[in-house]
Parts: sequence; structure tokens; C-alpha cells
Amino acid sequence: MPAFDSDGVEIAYSVGGEGAPILLIHGFASNAQVNWIDTGWTTALERAGRMVICVDNRGHGNSGKLYDPARYSSPIMADDAARLLDHLGIAQADIMGYSMGARISAFLTMNHGERVRSAVFAGLAENMIKGVGGAEPVARALEAPSLQDVREPMPRAFRIFAESTGSDLRALAACMRSSRQKISAEELGDITAPVLVAVGTEDDVAGRAEPLANAIPGARVLHIPGRDHMRAVGDRVYKQGVLEFLENLD
Repeated sequence: MPAFDSDGVEIAYSVGGEGAPILLIHGFASNAQVNWIDTGWTTALERAGRMVICVDNRGHGNSGKLYDPARYSSPIMADDAARLLDHLGIAQADIMGYSMGARISAFLTMNHGERVRSAVFAGLAENMIKGVGGAEPVARALEAPSLQDVREPMPRAFRIFAESTGSDLRALAACMRSSRQKISAEELGDITAPVLVAVGTEDDVAGRAEPLANAIPGARVLHIPGRDHMRAVGDRVYKQGVLEFLENLD
């Protein structure tokens, strides 16, 4: 993957296809390859006539690894995404983020609204407003000497996933301690771009879709039937719903 300098941090990215640009922002402990390429998203979007830009968030994938939690807030990572568009000479793009990537996409949409034509917030909904607890147990699980030292089910699941993606566990622990900022309904109410909220019906991590959509003027909801947080990512209903959302904007 090529990379560029974002305020002193090397940020890796990829670009494929031709057409209207869409920027994809992955979730925690994942990367562009796992979240978007392996799940068939980049192929589906390129076939639909899109230029597909994928970014590895700081601390993830091929991007720079940092160990100070203060350098991992979601607004900072949203600034990385805006600088990537600057680097590529793209004035405006559609944005899609999953889980942590949805929160980053929300801050990108709020803080750099002129850069966002539309946004898909997936894998994080009501809990973008209410907050997602458990950050410190997950961070400690990532820092544990081995998986065998992690007993609690939820932190253990994060450790297993982080190891499966070949992640820098120390960098992820720093990110976990800083990246879960809540966003108020009042702040979300200032979003003017078209928004789609896409959530699996069995996704306990994301929370319900409707409270988030109701906070954003004109936002639509896409329910992904029978899918939990991990299994919704590559779902056909999710893909088709996003493609139809984007097509209706054109």
C-alpha cells in the first residue's frame, strides 16, 4: 500500500476503480484488507462504477504505530481521513465507516462537512450517542502476556480478533483507551449530508439504528437481518442497501 504523511504519522491507503470516489474507514483492530477487500466490498463498489479509497487507520494495518492514547481520538483520525482526500486531490467523497470507522466518519462529517457528499454509518448506531463501555478491560486484555491470561469473554474476543489480523497489540491498547468518544444528538443534528445507518439486527455492540438515525436530519435506516457485529460486515443485504443508497444520490 502507498502511504502519505498525516501530521507526522504515516498513513497507508489504497485506491482502485474509476468514478465517483468513496472512502472506506475500517473498524477497531481491523484494517482495509480485512474489513473491505476480503469481504468483497471493494469489488462490489468498483463494479458499480466507483473509485474506492481504503485507509488503514493510525495504529492499524500498514499505518504508523503510536503508543500514546492522546494521539488516537476519533477526531484526530477523522483529520487523517480529510488529509488523505487532500493528498489525493479529492474535494468531496462519499464516506462509509464500520464500527470505530463509523464514529470516525461521523467526526469527519461534522468537522469537515464540505468534504462529505454522503455518509454510511455502519456497525455503530445508538451507542455512538450513549457510548460503548469496557474500554479499559479490552486494553488490558490486549496488553496481557498471552491470550491464555485473558479470561473475560468480551476482552478475550477482542484479543483473538486482534491477533488474527496481525495487529500491534500495544498500539491497539492505546487506541482503545482514546477512540470511543460519545457524540451528542445535538451535534449529530447539525449534519446536512445524506446519511444511511446500517446495523445488524443482532448487533449488541452497535445498539439500535433508529435513535442515531432520528438524531440526523433525513437519515435512513438499513437493517441487516440476522447479523451480529462481526457477521454483518460482508452481508449481501448490507452491500445492496448501500449500493442503492449511493445510486439514488446520483
